[in-house]
Amino acid sequence: MTGPASPRTASITRETSESRVELELDLDGRGTSDISTSVPFFDHMLTAFAKHSLTDLRVRSTGDTHIDAHHTVEDTSIVLGQAIRQALGDKSGIARYGDALVPLDEALAQAVVDISGRPYLVHTGEPVGFEHHLIGGHFTGSLVRHSFEAISIHAGLTVHVRVLGGRDPHHIAEAEYKALARAFRQAKALDPLVDGIPSTKGAL
Repeated sequence: MTGPASPRTASITRETSESRVELELDLDGRGTSDISTSVPFFDHMLTAFAKHSLTDLRVRSTGDTHIDAHHTVEDTSIVLGQAIRQALGDKSGIARYGDALVPLDEALAQAVVDISGRPYLVHTGEPVGFEHHLIGGHFTGSLVRHSFEAISIHAGLTVHVRVLGGRDPHHIAEAEYKALARAFRQAKALDPLVDGIPSTKGAL
């Protein structure tokens, strides 16, 4: 196997007129996290993502949450995607593909990830009206898809997420993030049977 030449880590700071994000990650961690985005439910989702993807993650985000959580969630997701792309390096030795089916009580979500270098998100199955629901009083249901879009685009991932069932918005959103995490965990894993970059093109 030809593996990464250096630790798969990244540290990125991004500042705009709407937010400031400081993020550090280690793709070969144990799922430890220290998350503060000023959006409590999003903290909960990123903590779950770190835990179930076995990615060590530290995030400090502040923004114009007095207006809306949108900018802070979006910008944090952009930086998370950028950090994932940076930490993956040339993607040598990775499994590349991952899939997961994750329940949370009555909710069930499926995610499939391809670390393809080609950003694409297919996201289906959330119940009608989910996008308008306030979860935790601050996080709108529509931000789940928006967060996944930003991560996929900036990390260069092809991601398919399907909600197969669910009633409680908290459970649905959490099942989606955990499914994405578990699928990403498989895809980023170093596979001892993979020699070099897992693509017939020789690049991802």
